[in-house]
Order: sequence, then structure tokens, then C-alpha cells
Amino acid sequence: MVSGAIALAFLPLLLTLIIRYRYYFVLLYRAVLVRIWKDCITGVTREERAYQYVLTHATPGDPDSILEAFDVWCSKVEFISNIGPKKGKILDRLLMEQSPLTVLELGAHCGYSTVRIARSLPLGARLYSIEMDHRNAAIAEKIIRLAGFDDDTVELIVNPSDEVIPRLRSDYNLERLDFVFMDHWKKCYLPDLQTLEGSGLLGKGSMILADNVLFPGAPKFLRHLRRSGLYQWKIHRATLEYSKGIRDGMAELVYQGVK
Repeated sequence: MVSGAIALAFLPLLLTLIIRYRYYFVLLYRAVLVRIWKDCITGVTREERAYQYVLTHATPGDPDSILEAFDVWCSKVEFISNIGPKKGKILDRLLMEQSPLTVLELGAHCGYSTVRIARSLPLGARLYSIEMDHRNAAIAEKIIRLAGFDDDTVELIVNPSDEVIPRLRSDYNLERLDFVFMDHWKKCYLPDLQTLEGSGLLGKGSMILADNVLFPGAPKFLRHLRRSGLYQWKIHRATLEYSKGIRDGMAELVYQGVK
């Protein structure tokens, strides 16, 4: 009787927690539980499943069609943390405004954001995309080429970002980065940004766009922005891609140089 009364007393609290965090429970189900189950029954990775869907539902050589197929798969079938269509429009607008000639992407994953960036670049521009996971990079390579972009437009570099960034000048003959998009491990945002600052590749006006700075979050990265005095910056508030009710945002930085 006592234990039953205690359970009843905690029931309203439990219901309140379930209601308050319902969107996070849905994300846990879609991003983790469904992935584990389908990995077991299919024997292939989530990223490979996404590629197979895109391959059968998109038009080769049409970047818009490939992005649309990705968006349908990620919203209706399985969750993958791409930038998505809503935040993607912010990325599109900034690229159109900046018209960068040299772009660095940190975290290609399946190639969604790579294609999204490449389709917005001006003639003669080049995108260097870094992905540390060899299996994901293989998928990204196929997606990039399926979209119709060759090595002259997109170069995929398969190595950890902390190894590649210090070699961009010597190995890839880069003198300046006009635009950097960050969407890799959030714990790497700050060290990679500081490496870029020390590399001399950021010039006055270079833009950096960092996704998911509010969820899962990059607090040390944001603290550095506030304290360094090197940037004009702001947060574009949004919701997490392919989800409802989970607040997120992207940080837009414009490098001002050392004062």
C-alpha cells in the first residue's frame, strides 16, 4: 500500500517530465533506437541506407533533387543530423552574399552540406571538405559526384581536421579562406577555430558559420567569441534539423583581425 501511494505521488511529476521533454524522447527514438534496430536488420550503416534512398529517388546531376531526397529521408525515414532545409537557407543566403572563392567545410558526413555549399559557389570557386570517418567519406564522395561536382570544384580530404588545417597552406597552396562551415564534432569547434586563427588563413572579412552551437551546444566556442574580440558575430536561432521543439542555432562570425 505504501509503495503504491508513493508511486501515485510521483506520477504527476513523471507525466510532467515526459510532456516537457517529449521532443527529446522522440529524437532519442529516431536518432538512436531506430538506427540500432535498422543496423541490425539490414547489415548496412545508416549513411549507406541514406545513400541508397537518394540514389533511387533523386536525379543524377541535379543538386536540388539530391538535397530534396535527403530531406525526405531524414524527416520521414531516419534521422541524420544534416544542416537541413531551414538552417540551410541561412547558409545559402550567406554564400550568395559573400561569393567566396575558397571555402573550407569541417565535417562532410554524408555530403549533404557539401552539395548545398557547392551549388551556391560562384564560377571558379573551390570547396575543401574535411571528413575524418572513412566510411562516411566514401558515402560523401558518391553523393558529391552524383550531384555532378568534380574534383575541380570539391576536394574531399579524409583525415581529422586537427591534422589537415595546419597543412592547408603547405599541402593545398591556400593563402586565404573566404568562408568556413563547421558541422563536425562540437568539442573540436574551439581548437579548430584557434588553429585557423594561428594559421594566417583568416583575413579580415573571412566568414565562419558554425552549426548546432546551442544543441548539442559548443559553450567553450561561444565563450571564446565573446572574449577574443576577433569577430563580429551573432546567433541565428532556429530549431534542430528535422525536429520539433528543440531549440538550436548557428553562429555567424566575421573575422576582424588582431587589434
